Amino acid sequence: MAPYPDFEDVSFLRQHIEHTLSFYRRYAVDPDGGFFHTFNDDGRIFDGGFRHLVSSCRFVFNFASSVLNGGPAVDLELARHGLSFLVSAHRRQDGSYAWALRDGQIEDPRGMAYGHAFVLLAAAKAQAVGIEGAAKLREQVWSVLESAFWEPEKNAYCDEYTEGLTGKSDYRGQNANMHMCESAFAAWEATGDERFLDRAEALVRRFALHLADLCNGLVWEHYHEDWIPDYAYNREFPDDLFRPWGFQPGHQVTWARMLLQLDEIRPNPTYRPQAEALYRRALGQGRDARYGGVYYGIAPDGKPCSVNKYYWVQSETIATAWRLYKLTEDQSYHNDYVALWRYVWDHFVDHEHGAWYRILTREGEKIDNQKSPPGKTDYHTLGMCWDVLSVMTRDSAGK
Repeated sequence: MAPYPDFEDVSFLRQHIEHTLSFYRRYAVDPDGGFFHTFNDDGRIFDGGFRHLVSSCRFVFNFASSVLNGGPAVDLELARHGLSFLVSAHRRQDGSYAWALRDGQIEDPRGMAYGHAFVLLAAAKAQAVGIEGAAKLREQVWSVLESAFWEPEKNAYCDEYTEGLTGKSDYRGQNANMHMCESAFAAWEATGDERFLDRAEALVRRFALHLADLCNGLVWEHYHEDWIPDYAYNREFPDDLFRPWGFQPGHQVTWARMLLQLDEIRPNPTYRPQAEALYRRALGQGRDARYGGVYYGIAPDGKPCSVNKYYWVQSETIATAWRLYKLTEDQSYHNDYVALWRYVWDHFVDHEHGAWYRILTREGEKIDNQKSPPGKTDYHTLGMCWDVLSVMTRDSAGK
């Protein structure tokens, strides 16, 4: 077996970013607007007419972030290409963004906080690389989020409208709020406007501190309208893509990483200990000691409820492990970083075609030949690499 690359080397991470992005540059661009969203392992498109809001936004994030991190000039044009489609195809007259399109027409009319969070993220990253109209878009979608989704008395966002911005659902969930927190960080980085950082901190405190305290130290996925945990919602669907039942180890480590990011900007003695607690609980229950990797879902009794391995869970855990290691110098975090990279190198990375496989069985076999269905775009893979790189380059500059 060939030796592993040096997963702590800056050049390796940059090469892996290029290896991943090259797959999408090669297959994803739709000359008629935006990007294709449905790829088999070899890049063949299996549903050319479908467009999903999350993918439309994540492609803009990917290519704009590439530019911010020294990527090729073509990625600026690709980010601009994607942003233009996002606005022209997904945006409706009421200012909201359609969840799914089929051949340019709305197929799923719901107004989703999760999707609008990614519109904010795409706009913030596009603004950061100077794409015209991005600042206006960022402010426009923020206005929609403030007026239609933000519930100030709850310090949280509601999730869903039946159509556009009408027919508010009584479902509440952490996932949309977690990505809103991420997007608020990005908007603050792009603008320096403290209102975005204030919102990120409010969400971190609400979910990673207060609501975690209600649920025995971990962040539950689903809630009633009054933000009381709903332990019955989607109980039959622990593998649901956006609303799985159970505690998600990948979401615990994501909240942990955002606690660490916030603590760097606005230090608080509770943030780092809580980040470590979330990470250790997630890995303590979610690590597969037999086959490697991290499970998708854990039941309230601490046992796995979904033993499949999702690409994004491994990515998020790698990024958080590296931040914790560099912050604490605790060797256990370093061990996790290396072990998980070796696991994904052996099982998730498509060394032939590029990018990562999406979902594996517990034993490490692909569940299908769909490399990137709607919602993936390897956003988590790339985001992990850029996050680790940011810590590496910061530490190197500080020496």
